[in-house]
Amino acid sequence: MSESAVALPRPNEPLRLLAVHAHPDDESSKGAASTAKYVSEGVQVMVVSCTGGERGDILNPGFDLGERDIAQVRRTEMQKAAEILGISHRWLGFEDSGWPDGDPKPPLPKGCFADLPLELVSAPLVEIVREFKPHVITTYDENGGYPHPDHIRTHEVAMFAWEKAADPSYKSDLEPWAAAKIYYNHGFSKLRVQTMHDACLVLGIESPYQEWLDEWEDEDLTSSRVTTRVHCSNWFPVREAALKAHETQIDPNGSWFALSNETLSKIWPTEEFELAFSRIGEIVEADDLFAGLRGE
Repeated sequence: MSESAVALPRPNEPLRLLAVHAHPDDESSKGAASTAKYVSEGVQVMVVSCTGGERGDILNPGFDLGERDIAQVRRTEMQKAAEILGISHRWLGFEDSGWPDGDPKPPLPKGCFADLPLELVSAPLVEIVREFKPHVITTYDENGGYPHPDHIRTHEVAMFAWEKAADPSYKSDLEPWAAAKIYYNHGFSKLRVQTMHDACLVLGIESPYQEWLDEWEDEDLTSSRVTTRVHCSNWFPVREAALKAHETQIDPNGSWFALSNETLSKIWPTEEFELAFSRIGEIVEADDLFAGLRGE
């Protein structure tokens, strides 16, 4: 595959970040404080939700859906979260695949996001990349962050768009665009969960994290993959507000909020990312998703 030249920011041109997520609420639980930080600096941020979250369960025991359509409720929640974060938002337009329960797992619902051919579900994202022209893209790693079929498919779709948007031979009415870097979100590593658990014990708060730690089977591989730690604790309240906008998914009395933002700022003031591929140089540790793109 031949690629277009990497499109570096021109002088005085706003930096642009495209965050590719599986469901509405993922943009608020993964990298949201970093998003808000970059928006405050004048970065143009677009979030893409690949599905509408139609098959998501109601995870907030205090929420009553009533006769409302969950798909429409989740669209409204996403609109609120986008306003809180200050981002633009696009729906990729595919149907939530749901979480397959059982052993063996049942087949995916026909026509859902993870069931359809990769080229079909990736094509709209290629168009978005060529239209929005991001300098940086964020998404999930090859495991999806966790093995939900939509998260794994989101990784596949984002990687397809990373490559094909830059490929002049890919058929489109839009000009090719070669983003400079693509990152994977990394969230709750074992070290981070242990740090939060220990903070609860020090404060005399009942820890909701012990069961999570007890069930952790593998080594803390996530921490070893992190290349970029964005200091964004000043925007933790924005992250919290965006999370709470997703009322169907977020219990305001749940484990997300066991520790105050003030405490979190002291014990874990960053959000973590892995620079997966770079078209502008070697992969090195940094504290900025736009390292190498600010005219340094």
